[in-house]
Amino acid sequence: MKDQRKTEIKVGITVTVGILALIWILSWAKNFSFATADKIVKVQFDNVSGLEIGDYVTVNGVRKGFVEDFNIDGERVIVQLSISSDVDLREDAKFLVTMLDLMGGKKVSIKPGVSSNPIEYNKIQNGTFASDVPEVMSLLGNVQDDLVTVISDVKITLSSINSYLSDDEFNSNVRLTLSNLTKVTEKLNLMIDENRNSIKKLTSNSVELTEEAKQFIKDNKSDIKSSLSELQSILVKTDTLLTHVNKFADETTTGNNNLGKFLYNEEIYNNLQQSLKQLNELTKLLNDQLKNEGLKVDADINLF
Repeated sequence: MKDQRKTEIKVGITVTVGILALIWILSWAKNFSFATADKIVKVQFDNVSGLEIGDYVTVNGVRKGFVEDFNIDGERVIVQLSISSDVDLREDAKFLVTMLDLMGGKKVSIKPGVSSNPIEYNKIQNGTFASDVPEVMSLLGNVQDDLVTVISDVKITLSSINSYLSDDEFNSNVRLTLSNLTKVTEKLNLMIDENRNSIKKLTSNSVELTEEAKQFIKDNKSDIKSSLSELQSILVKTDTLLTHVNKFADETTTGNNNLGKFLYNEEIYNNLQQSLKQLNELTKLLNDQLKNEGLKVDADINLF
């Protein structure tokens, strides 16, 4: 009877320990706790593909909480995070949904920030979804047709280049060009060697000429400055003279001076033309008389 009693007690203890161990394992795996979460942070994401309730929340890589709940708000997903009370989050904290490991799964990674102001837990924070391997593979699937086209074009281009490079005429031209370039280089080197002294002398003369020019400018700096000043004065006077000449020409053209009145007065012009005509007639008459009977003067002079 005593042995049966001991057996029942052992079985009871074993079952109790097993239940407690199971509860502890489930609590550890699913972040289950009988106590209320110390801190709740709500974060909105555009996409949380693969994230589930109970997934890890890490702060600088250290597990400090879990995903407690989801809410869909239009095109956004509000994720409720339960975080340990010892975590100090600042207002510039960053929230990212990242890949847990290569086998799959997601987690929320938090960078606590360095701001002097603490985070406001009553406000919804903004988070970012970091593309992982499945997302990249999906993106590659979307551009698969474009990649096939690009690879096909690259193959055609490489084939054309290979065909062009394997052409005997092209290779012959390349070899001939390289040979000519080698000959030109050799001739250039030979010319430089033959004229090395002349080049050196020319360089020396150029340096000497430059030094002499600098010394000349330095020695005659005041004279050059004076000459430039006088030249500037002459230019100013020339400009003034041209201004007066232009003014005189304008006055002459418009008849505002004596020369203009003489040249552009129509009455004076007509009188001058008439005088020249009369002088021409008188000259013709005198020539006719001198050729025939001599000069005849018929004058009636009455002094009184």
